[in-house]
Amino acid sequence: MAGVILILALTATAALLAAIAQYVFKLHMKRFSFSIGGILNLLLTRQIILGLFIYGTSFIIYLIALGHASLVFVYPAFSSSFIFVMLISAFFLKERISARRAAGLMLIVLGITLIALAQ
Repeated sequence: MAGVILILALTATAALLAAIAQYVFKLHMKRFSFSIGGILNLLLTRQIILGLFIYGTSFIIYLIALGHASLVFVYPAFSSSFIFVMLISAFFLKERISARRAAGLMLIVLGITLIALAQ
């Protein structure tokens, strides 16, 4: 059981970092213009580089989790990133979370729980 908890903790950390990276990307995309110059400028900004670094860190942690557990366990657990994205969107971006989205979030939590209990 301790091994399952460790893998869930690693995967949840990777998912949280991926969600934070998405938040950093979203904040900067308000100033994006779709053109070759805009894309090049975008890729060279500190915010996007920071987001990519956070995303890369998330990926490394995810790989570590994969090295210690099966793909059919780790990948669904990584879907907790949807939970983190929704919470970040609600609290920091002030986006409205509908009842359907909240219900979907609960299904994701239930799915992750069922998969963890099956280990």
